[in-house]
Amino acid sequence: MKLYYDPITVNCRKVIAGLDFIGAGYDEERLSYFAGDHKLPAYTAINPNAELPALVDGSLKLWESNAILIYASEKAGNMRAYPADPEIRGDISRWLLWESSKWFGGCYVYLVENVVKPILDDVPDQAVLDNHAPTFHAQAAILNDALSGRDWLSADHATIADIAVAAPMHLHAAQKLPLESYPNITAWMSRVEALPCWQKSDPIPHIPPEFLAKLA
Repeated sequence: MKLYYDPITVNCRKVIAGLDFIGAGYDEERLSYFAGDHKLPAYTAINPNAELPALVDGSLKLWESNAILIYASEKAGNMRAYPADPEIRGDISRWLLWESSKWFGGCYVYLVENVVKPILDDVPDQAVLDNHAPTFHAQAAILNDALSGRDWLSADHATIADIAVAAPMHLHAAQKLPLESYPNITAWMSRVEALPCWQKSDPIPHIPPEFLAKLA
C-alpha cells in the first residue's frame, strides 16, 4: 500500500494515526497541502476530488479517510481496531459517518478561523465563529452524552471510531474549541492523546516554524 498525504492536515493525521493503530504497513508519498500538490494532475489521477489523503493498493485507488481505515483494518485482519461483532461494527460505522458528515464540519470552522487564517496572515472572523457556535455545541452535546459512563465510543477499548472522531479536534487548543462544558469529551480526548499512535502522528513537528510562530 502507498499513502499520499501531508501530515499536517486533519484527515491525513487521522489516517497516519489509524494505520499505526491498526498495524498496517505502507509506503509513503508526502505532498504539500499549502503548496497545492493535491491539485496537480499526477495526484488528481488518483483522487479526482483533489483532497488528501489517498491510498493506492495495487489497482485500488482509495480516497475518503474513513474508508481507508476500514479497508486497512480488514486487510490487516485487526479485529481489535475494527471488531467483527456486527453490533460493534454498526456502531463504528455510525460514528465514522457522523464524523465525516457532521463533526468534521463542526470543528473545521474553528480550525480555519483560528489556525489556517493566522497562518495565512489573515484575521479570524468572530462573527463567523459566533454564527457557527450553535451548530458546534449541538454536535458536541451529542458526543459528550454518548461518552457518558464509558471510556471509548464503540467498545471497551479504542477502535478506529475513536481515531476518526478525535481527528477533527486534533489541534483543539489552537483551534480554540469551546470544550469547557463537555467533560466527557475532554476526558476521552486525553485518553486518545495518550495512545502511542496519536503521539507519533503529532503534526506540530511538520508545521514550518514561521507558521507556528503565528499561532503563539
